[in-house]
Amino acid sequence: MNDPFYAHYRALRVQRHAHGIVEIVMSGEGANKSALATANADMHRELAQIWRDVDRDPDARVALIRGEGKGFSAGGDLQLVEDMATHFDVRARVWREARDLVYNVINCSKPVVSAMHGPAVGAGLVAGLLADISIAAKTARIIDGHTRLGVAAGDHAAIVWPLLCGMAKAKYYLLLCEPVSGEEAERIGLVSLAVDESDLLPKAFEVAARLANGSQTAVRWTKYALNNWLRMAGPTFDTSLALEFMGFAGPDVREGVQSLRERRAPDFPGGDPFGDPFGDPSGDLFGP
Repeated sequence: MNDPFYAHYRALRVQRHAHGIVEIVMSGEGANKSALATANADMHRELAQIWRDVDRDPDARVALIRGEGKGFSAGGDLQLVEDMATHFDVRARVWREARDLVYNVINCSKPVVSAMHGPAVGAGLVAGLLADISIAAKTARIIDGHTRLGVAAGDHAAIVWPLLCGMAKAKYYLLLCEPVSGEEAERIGLVSLAVDESDLLPKAFEVAARLANGSQTAVRWTKYALNNWLRMAGPTFDTSLALEFMGFAGPDVREGVQSLRERRAPDFPGGDPFGDPFGDPSGDLFGP
C-alpha cells in the first residue's frame, strides 16, 4: 500500500526506506505484475506529478525509480496515442504532462536515481535518463521509439541525449530508433553506470543511501547548478515537444500505430510533404 503522503497514486507504487529513500515503482497493470509498465493515461499523469510531491515531501532525501517484472518501462499505450491523434483536448493534456515530466524531474530539489533493466522505453525512459544518477543493467535495452511511431523525438531526447553522448551518437540512435544496451549506454556516456542485472537494485540503493547520507545542501545545490545546462536547453526541448505533438495530428502516426498493432515494419509515405522548410521558393537556400 502506498505511503499516506503518496496515497493518491494508483499507477505508481511508492514505498519509503531508511535514510529518506523514496522508492517509486512502475509496475504492470492489475494482477500481472510481470508485465511491462505501459504509459497509459494514468501512468503518464502520475509520472509527471510524482516529482513535485517528492520535492515537497519533508522526509524524502532521494528518489529511486525502477520498473517491475520484465523491464523498466514500455512505450506509450497505443489507445492513448490514438486518442491523441484524434482529439485535440487529449493531445493538449498529454503535451502539458510531457512538458511537466521533463521540467519536474529537472527542478526536483532531491536527487533522483534510476535503476533500468530489460526494455526502457517511453515516458519511463524520460525519468530514467534525466535521473541524476542513472544505472542500467548491462543487458538493458534503451530505445527512444518516437520516429518508429511516426513523430519527432520529443520528450527528453533533444534536451539531454546530445549533452550526454554527443550529437553524432544522439542522431544515430534517435533518427534510427536503434536500441542501446546498458553496457553500450555506459560506454558512450548515456548512463552513469552499467552493472550486471543481479547487482542493479543493490547498487542503486547503495548510491541512493550515499546521496541521502551526504550533505543535503551540498548535494541539492550541486544538482541545481548542474541542471542549468538542461535549463539552457529549454527552448530546444520546447521546440522538439511541439514538433512531436504536431506529428500526433498528422498521417504518419496512424501508420506507426497500425504497424505496431500488426507487428510489421511501418510503410510511411515518401516525398516531401512540407516543401522547402525555410520558405525559399527556389528550393535553394544558398542561391544558384
